[in-house]
Amino acid sequence: MASQLEANTALGEVQDPELRRSLVDLGIIRSVAVDGDLAVIGIVPPLEDLGYRGALHGVITEALVALEGISRVEFTVTEPTAAELKAVASRLRREPPPNPLAVTDASKPPPPRQRSNPFGSSNTRILAIASGKGGVGKSSITTNLAIALAQRGHSVAAVDADVWGFSMPRMLGIHRPPETIDDLIIPPSANGIRLISMGYFAREDQAVVWRGPMLHKALEQFLTDVYWDEPDYLLVDMPPGTGDVSLSIAQFLPRAEVIVVTTPQPAAQKVAQRAAAMAEKVDLKVIGVIENMSWFRGDDGKSYEIFGQGGGDELATTLGVPLLAKIPLVPVLRQGGDDGKPIIISHPEDEASACFMAAAERIDTDLAPRQIRRPELLIN
Repeated sequence: MASQLEANTALGEVQDPELRRSLVDLGIIRSVAVDGDLAVIGIVPPLEDLGYRGALHGVITEALVALEGISRVEFTVTEPTAAELKAVASRLRREPPPNPLAVTDASKPPPPRQRSNPFGSSNTRILAIASGKGGVGKSSITTNLAIALAQRGHSVAAVDADVWGFSMPRMLGIHRPPETIDDLIIPPSANGIRLISMGYFAREDQAVVWRGPMLHKALEQFLTDVYWDEPDYLLVDMPPGTGDVSLSIAQFLPRAEVIVVTTPQPAAQKVAQRAAAMAEKVDLKVIGVIENMSWFRGDDGKSYEIFGQGGGDELATTLGVPLLAKIPLVPVLRQGGDDGKPIIISHPEDEASACFMAAAERIDTDLAPRQIRRPELLIN
């Protein structure tokens, strides 16, 4: 029969299903009791979402019933206090614990927490998906490319920075807003992608009428007040054009690599070139081009180039970067964006899905930053 010590040890290895940290380290496990084949676990769940709580019960139950002799798991749930939520948020930020010997002046308010950009020195690779104008399918490209990278085994997050035309929550099938732990925003996820978007804070039929400073502040909060947990990739769905948001992204994410989306017609290619010129002006590196709506395949099996041809190739040649993919015009790609069922999930065998996977592979391998090693340099 499993002992209480063995149950404690097993729970120490369990990761929170949403926060991806040890349940014990986060202080979510309050008590453990083992009586014969029954384990009774006291938990303090920091999030209210019922789906999260069900998943939390699931990972704990799975770990315990794997022990010899335990076949039943029951839970006692206690709602967290404000102090407990603050402690969890502090652990997620990896802040040092407070000094119990520090002398504080109770008559003065505590100093404001210093915000820091989690992507300033992290190993996260940042891909800014840009276009010269709207209507080229940039958001659907971002959504499916993010999922393709996640399917390659990576931890992936996304920022829907198109604050006027936010659409990624609908495309990913996310229908719940973020939760907060103390003042830390926990982004919801779907299809393996964590997402923050203006769409969580404004209705789809509501106009966002903001000037540059307000947009700048919102984007800063998207990066500094959100628990990202250092993903392997962060994809940024940029707004079309070369306005204030693009300048802010360049300031907040100076290591971002830019992928320009265009369509086949030369007129669209010329406009898309402006997005690349903008990236160059703010010292962001363009690493590739994706051409969308490249052809339509009819019932006869033939491909028809409805919007012309050559725009993506010409833009890639002009910029001196590779053409990462040509994405066909596929009705289920559009339908999946409306229904929250991305094509790469709903129709993985489709030729468009294969194009997204191929683009993700090129980004992940051929275009991965090279590590330069100098064997003659030694650290003693």
